[in-house]
Amino acid sequence: MSAEQRIPVPDRRGGGAIPPAPIGVPVQKRTPRHVVILSSNLASGTLDPMVPMPAGQASTIHAGADAPTPERRTTRVVAWTALAINVGVILWGAVVRATGSGAGCGNHWPLCNGEVLPTGAGVTTLIEFSHRVTSGIALLGTVALVVQAWRAYPAGHRVRLGATLAAITIIVESLLGAGLVLLELVAQDRSLARGWWVGAHLVNTLALLSAFTATAVWSTGTGASHRPRDPSRMRLLAAVAFALVAIAVTGATGAITALGDTLFPAATLAEGLAQKAAVDAHPFVRMRIWHPVIAITAAAALAASGRALASASGSRRGRQLADAVALACLVQVAAGALNVLLLAPVWMQLVHLAVADAIWIGSTWMVLECLAAGEATEGDLVAMRPPGG
Repeated sequence: MSAEQRIPVPDRRGGGAIPPAPIGVPVQKRTPRHVVILSSNLASGTLDPMVPMPAGQASTIHAGADAPTPERRTTRVVAWTALAINVGVILWGAVVRATGSGAGCGNHWPLCNGEVLPTGAGVTTLIEFSHRVTSGIALLGTVALVVQAWRAYPAGHRVRLGATLAAITIIVESLLGAGLVLLELVAQDRSLARGWWVGAHLVNTLALLSAFTATAVWSTGTGASHRPRDPSRMRLLAAVAFALVAIAVTGATGAITALGDTLFPAATLAEGLAQKAAVDAHPFVRMRIWHPVIAITAAAALAASGRALASASGSRRGRQLADAVALACLVQVAAGALNVLLLAPVWMQLVHLAVADAIWIGSTWMVLECLAAGEATEGDLVAMRPPGG
């Protein structure tokens, strides 16, 4: 490469920035035929071309540590499949709670009524046992994910980290579920301990979704996360983090509210309003007052802060995800209102929970895209070479 074609590396300490084109000189826009992946030559302060490729095939550039291989493609499939399975398990768990089937296997765990395969099972037993079976499938999928991540990626890679966190959270999830059964915090139990346990269960569920989402997104090609150096972007990131904490609180209060709807059903909307206004109303019923307030506030905060962070990061996919999350938040508020008006039927509770899961998954993905777009290193820089250049 001639000296005239060398591209100087911007000096991160303040000097040597690439000068802009002279004022008044027209810039001709041409569609590049090739993309040149550049590697840094720190000794000469330049970037040298390594691999030219057709521009149409270079929409995604992988660094050496992230180069696609058959094993990594398999990891990607396993990661997204494991995430989908866990979303299904979460929704079926809501069916168990909404139908009062949590005691379908008695206070036995992992056995069902003292049997490996329940005999003469009723509807509640079948619902609870099928939930345990799907949970077991999710656990096996997680094991496969961890093994595949270790085979496909080197030590210290972010995909390994995500798989490890996924394994930890699913183990905690299983233990929390087992605790509900063994402590008999199921069926018609109205103790406050059950409310706290259900809330903790939901928060761990969100952590689980984040871990599986991160693993899937990273294995798909999203870069490593970098802490923003710009103070304004750090403040936006903090605002998103605060909004996500509020969303987690919303989820916990929503789980308790749904539990109250199961334990204290109302025949009419007027009866439901009277229940929560009563002086001696159960705390689970009173949560019907606070949950909507927290939910609307958290949704508005997440929608606003997420779009601001995505715009500041310059990530196109981050902006798309932020817009999708904002739309999902609007849909979720409407779904919550409809859930109240319909007196929380099981199918509507599942829709409400599914949208909540989508918001959390989308938010996790959005943040990862924004953090990956924030700080590129010299080895990540890519330049376009025009025809004949």
